[in-house]
Amino acid sequence: MTLDVADLVARARDGQARAIARLISLVEDAHPRLREVAAALTPFTGRAQIVGLTGPPGVGKSTSTSALLTALRKQGKRVGVLAIDPSSPFSGGALLGDRIRMTEHAVDPGVFIRSMATRGHLGGLAWATPQAVRVLDAAGFDVVLIETVGVGQSEVDVVKLADTTVVLLAPGMGDGIQAAKAGVLEIADLFVVNKADREGADATIHDLKQMISLSRREIRGPSWRQPILPTVASRGEGVDDVVKALEEHHAWLSSHGELAQRRAARARSEVEAIALRILRAELVDVRGDRLAELASAVVERTLDPYAAADRLVADLHG
Repeated sequence: MTLDVADLVARARDGQARAIARLISLVEDAHPRLREVAAALTPFTGRAQIVGLTGPPGVGKSTSTSALLTALRKQGKRVGVLAIDPSSPFSGGALLGDRIRMTEHAVDPGVFIRSMATRGHLGGLAWATPQAVRVLDAAGFDVVLIETVGVGQSEVDVVKLADTTVVLLAPGMGDGIQAAKAGVLEIADLFVVNKADREGADATIHDLKQMISLSRREIRGPSWRQPILPTVASRGEGVDDVVKALEEHHAWLSSHGELAQRRAARARSEVEAIALRILRAELVDVRGDRLAELASAVVERTLDPYAAADRLVADLHG
């Protein structure tokens, strides 16, 4: 089947869901014409507000994402969602749990929801997430919501991709320990304590306030004060406050030059990831025999691994 990239991008710009889905599939599959796709998309990017949502399993990330979708659509905003799911152990594809929980939005032409598999990629995101964000941005969505697998010590990559990172917690889940372990004080722009109608919600909010207060003692100069917002996402309670805080944070980022800095850092990270992927593919495909030879030399102790790596890099440059 002939791939007309210009036509596909034009149809995605017109809001055609099938064209948007096709572009994301090209990204996920690392299609040979991916460079052409990226070049066609780039002039239309840089307009969407990118919001990351993360938190321990069971805090209601998908329910909160769905509630945010409802609130944002009431404001007339077009919203794209990338729900990162664990990979299926059988197919390697996304398990689709998040998309099932957002079916109420499935027929809304102003919403596009895509589940993406991590495919073994650490950090709580799929490796193709930055390029998928680019697709939704170019397609004209006002807000792109990225829902991660779940926060942990290694699952904080969302901060490298989002303009605003929302960390969700819930009472009665040992969140104080989880938050300290995951380093969420560093990545969170907003804290949302979901299921705030449950016992222990006030204690969770109190613990967070104390942790934030301690961390701010080391901060010099102007800084964003992370709000702590209670919600009951299943009933839509408190969600409008979250939307307002997202708007306030976006305005703060813009007025302090932080938005440009974050997006520059995002671009650096994306370029670096693509470059490393190219180099890794070249190592495997082009220099496979040489790599095997050097690996054998390391095993036989005729070369140390650094010397072997130096020789491999020299061969690549040669």
